Amino acid sequence: MTDCPTARIASILRTAVLIVATAALAGCGILPKQETLALYRPEPAVSVDPAWPQANWQLQVARPYADATHDSARILVRPQRGELQVYRGAAWTQPAPDLVLDTLLRAFSDSGRLAGVARRGEGVNAQYELLLDLRRFESDYNDGATPSARIELGARLVHNADNRVVASRVFDVDAAADGTDVAQVNRAFADALGEIGAQVIGWSLTEGQGDASSRKQRP
Repeated sequence: MTDCPTARIASILRTAVLIVATAALAGCGILPKQETLALYRPEPAVSVDPAWPQANWQLQVARPYADATHDSARILVRPQRGELQVYRGAAWTQPAPDLVLDTLLRAFSDSGRLAGVARRGEGVNAQYELLLDLRRFESDYNDGATPSARIELGARLVHNADNRVVASRVFDVDAAADGTDVAQVNRAFADALGEIGAQVIGWSLTEGQGDASSRKQRP
C-alpha cells in the first residue's frame, strides 16, 4: 500500500512552516535577550569609638525586616519625591537587608567590645537581641542634580530573658555621591553604611551595658 502524495506534501509543508517559524522567532527578537548585569557591593569602614563601653554580655542580631520593595538586590533610586525606580543593568550582590546585617555583624565583632555576637539562629546564648527594620535603602536625588545614599533603620534592643524592650531608636543617614554613575552611588552607600553602623553599634553598646549594670545593682 503506497502513501497518499497529498498527505506527504501536507506533512512536508507543516515541517517547513515549523522550521521557518522557529528561525523567525529566534531572529526577530521575540525571545528575551540576556541582559548584562553589573554587580555592586559597598565596602564600608566602621570606625571604633574609644568611648564605646566594654560589654561582658553576648548579642544576637536579627536580619532586618524590609518590605518587598526593599528586600531585594535591586538598586533603588528616587529621582523625585513620590517616585521610586531601579538602576537598569545593575544590582547589589545580595538583598539590601543582608548588606546591612553583614556590616553590623562584622563591625560588632571587629570592635572587640562584646563577649560574643552572632546572627539569629546560630545557637549563641545571647542575653540581648537587636531587632531591625530597614525602611530606606535608596539613592535619593531629593530635587538635586546628584543623589545621596539614604539609609533609614529602625532598631530595638531586647533583653531575651524577659522579652523586654530596653531601648528603641530610628537611625537616618545619607551620604552624598560624587556623581550620578552607579559606581559613585555604590561608594556613597559604603559611606552611609559605615556611618549608620557606627551609630547603631555605639547606641546598642551604651543602652545594653546600662541595662546590664542596672540589673546587677538590683537586690
